[in-house]
Amino acid sequence: MSPRANDLGQPIGDAVPGWTPRPEPPRTAMIGRACGIVPLDPTAHGADLHRAFAEDRDGRDWTYLAYGPFADEATFMAWLGPMARSEDPLFHTILDAAGRAVGLASYLRIDPAGGVIEVGHIHYAPAMQRTIAATEAMALMMRRAFDELRYRRYEWKCDVLNAPSRRAAERLGFTYEGIFRQATLYKGRNRDTAWYAIVDKDWPRLRAAYDRWLAPDNFDAQGHQRIGLGALTRG
Repeated sequence: MSPRANDLGQPIGDAVPGWTPRPEPPRTAMIGRACGIVPLDPTAHGADLHRAFAEDRDGRDWTYLAYGPFADEATFMAWLGPMARSEDPLFHTILDAAGRAVGLASYLRIDPAGGVIEVGHIHYAPAMQRTIAATEAMALMMRRAFDELRYRRYEWKCDVLNAPSRRAAERLGFTYEGIFRQATLYKGRNRDTAWYAIVDKDWPRLRAAYDRWLAPDNFDAQGHQRIGLGALTRG
């Protein structure tokens, strides 16, 4: 298909008629069947989060985050307080079906004018990893971004060496867009950053894939999936 052209014959991007800046993400709950996502509250969630994260005995789940592991609960709480007050990143606590705090995730680099938002600071306790809740949490955050707030682009970025994060992005249906070399520094080392994104044109297909995967009939009596999410998000 030929690109649009202006009066000078130069190629230009597609028109975006009626565009207006998007709302900021609200500090309200997102509720699914296997998990709930609520604004981070250190008083309500701090002790449970510290206890859940402490199950990661050797601290490997903190390797690719710019902070952690924390020496003790007091140190963790001292970090958690400012994060709860932040507007960008906007931190949320992930609760399991029993209401226990088992993870963190945030919206960040929020650009209402351009309709771009990123998900990041994702940290799942061992008890949450590789569960239905782990996937549903990401689907709920995408639903808010695309269905409620009508953002155009949803980003995922990680250290290029963080293989689990890259696999997760691909399983969820993000499109790989390349590597930003020497993008930043953290913990005294270089980070080349891998970029992934979902755009609003992708969302209807991916939303249907998440709905199909999360449907109760996709799991047997032992909770094993019948169809893998990756097979669905690849179309």
